[in-house]
Amino acid sequence: MHSLPVLTNPEAFRSWRADASLWLPAALDIARSHGLPCTTPQPFTNGTNLVVGLDSRLILKIFPPFLRSQFASERIALAQLRGRLSIPIPEIVLEGERDDWPYLVITRLSGIPGNESWPALPEEQKERVLAQIGAAIAEVQRVPCGELSRIEPGWDRFMRGQIEGCRARHRRLGLPRKFLDGLDDLLSDAEALVVLEAPPVILTGEYIPENFLLSCEGGGWRLSGLIDFGDVMTGRGEYDLLGPSAFMTAGMPRRVRSLFAGFGYSSADIDFAVKRRLMALLLLHRASDPNSHICIEGWQRNADDLYELQELLWPV
Repeated sequence: MHSLPVLTNPEAFRSWRADASLWLPAALDIARSHGLPCTTPQPFTNGTNLVVGLDSRLILKIFPPFLRSQFASERIALAQLRGRLSIPIPEIVLEGERDDWPYLVITRLSGIPGNESWPALPEEQKERVLAQIGAAIAEVQRVPCGELSRIEPGWDRFMRGQIEGCRARHRRLGLPRKFLDGLDDLLSDAEALVVLEAPPVILTGEYIPENFLLSCEGGGWRLSGLIDFGDVMTGRGEYDLLGPSAFMTAGMPRRVRSLFAGFGYSSADIDFAVKRRLMALLLLHRASDPNSHICIEGWQRNADDLYELQELLWPV
């Protein structure tokens, strides 16, 4: 039996994970122990955990012990969302544990990952897909939270921690000084801006191209699947508009309107208060790194402060 190592350091895990030959034998051993087909395994190099396609139908996802919370989030989220969405998501086939590493075997969805297909889509089809993404986010958020409401940290505690560490984070990540200069004013209002005005909803925090599957039918592209629920939490619904806003709308008004219309917002709804709240949430996001994530060419030059940046991100 192939064993999995003791790796408590995230950096050591990432280094070890980068060489699939070190962990693929254990993954295949797990698959064989359940009698699963694995004649043509396909290790995936992106993502956070160990992920391998066993065949055209199944995916094995193995979580290191220090990311057990992601295993719990994914397992609970997939169970809670099962049968409640019009968009396909993976289904759990089985779960288990090897050497304190929990794992899931889930169904494999059809489609092309968004990071591969999105760049080549014609503009009008990008707008259509963004509307579908907005609608999918809204549909997920209409599902009752169930057990997900017990995932820690809760929204209030999570946001307080993000506010406390926000300035240090963005200084470390090299956010330009002109944006750092406006951060204190934003943070002084942040707690009021991000407070829940309604019951919390299911958030993935990861509506990004890598986690969308797109399919082309009759020359038209459509959203055909959602994957990766390891970072699911509950909180304010607008939080999940940030991924598409940063990676996909590119500061283009028609794209922004399409995304928000799918979500249920009209152009009139995207007023200064909403943009200010979205700007705060973007800087407080768990994975926030504007320098790496805002996909608008020249945005550092074209905005002089956070107010101008929010207008650049969400023009209507």
